[in-house]
Amino acid sequence: MPVTTEDKFVHDDRFGLGGLGQSGSGSGEGEEGDVIAEQPLRGGEGEGEGGEAGEGEGGDHGIEAKAYEIGRILIEKYKLPNLKEKGKKRAVKQYTYDLTDKNRGHGQVLDKKATLKEVIETNLGLERINKEEEIDTTQFIVSPRDKIYRILSRETEYQSEAVVFLLRDYSGSMNGKPTEIVCTQHLFLYAWLLYVYEKLVTPRFVVHDTAAKEVPDFHTYYTLQIAGGTKVCTAFQKVNEIVEKENLARDYNIYVFYGGDGEDFDQGEETIAALNKMLTYSNRVGLTIVGSYSNGNSEVEQYVRRSGLLEQKPDLIRMDSLPEQEATEERIIQGIIKLIS
Repeated sequence: MPVTTEDKFVHDDRFGLGGLGQSGSGSGEGEEGDVIAEQPLRGGEGEGEGGEAGEGEGGDHGIEAKAYEIGRILIEKYKLPNLKEKGKKRAVKQYTYDLTDKNRGHGQVLDKKATLKEVIETNLGLERINKEEEIDTTQFIVSPRDKIYRILSRETEYQSEAVVFLLRDYSGSMNGKPTEIVCTQHLFLYAWLLYVYEKLVTPRFVVHDTAAKEVPDFHTYYTLQIAGGTKVCTAFQKVNEIVEKENLARDYNIYVFYGGDGEDFDQGEETIAALNKMLTYSNRVGLTIVGSYSNGNSEVEQYVRRSGLLEQKPDLIRMDSLPEQEATEERIIQGIIKLIS
């Protein structure tokens, strides 16, 4: 149930306005109705500059509400794949009622086939059936215990759940347009999964320069920037660490999408090792290389292609090169189709 908390007007002597009923209140310079002082009713957390709600921590609460509808549009308009449920399943608090259980002697609906089997077994035991003579079923003895009924029972429904890891390079070279492109694509990918899995999707956000860390929400993921170097392997190692520590592969369908400009201080050995481990539990890993380096010659593109993973496991890992000057919304969505088709 939605809960609305209305703001309350507060009289506070700290503003020097005086309390109610005190002599002289309302006196002084200014006309009636002039604003003398203002203070936020709440501490300002989650508000951006100018007091606009939605910026800062907690500012991405509207994302999930809109993302589900975006996911529906993406599937219907752009024919993104609507995944079949596979992998592990978890119970949700939904139930169906069906005549699935059986009970002997009493119940709601007589199971004729199961009852006939019991009646025959009873009469065979009593030697009332002679295989050499014609069987007269009207002479069968039917015990109350022979009657098998189906009874109404509550069945727990199970639905697939997913975790999507969104990873991006937040080093100095990713400042500006490349970050915007990656985050736009990742928001669309999250929206698609949210619709496919009927909102049973948990997003996790990881950023990296020469080290990786998990951040709490999309707003932080989008806005965080640092003027550091780049070591791509740390992002994939961080995801592997989280999945292993929390045992996520047992219960969840796992998706990993990475975005960066293709620069890497490493030669790729550690990244390829981390990717190989990731492919043992992931439904799909998608790599998007954006920016001026995304012409097939960036360090990341070169060593990923040399590894042979794209050819050996095309159903598990895909890569897309997206030049910054071509990054229209249509092109971003075409990149998504390449990553997930």
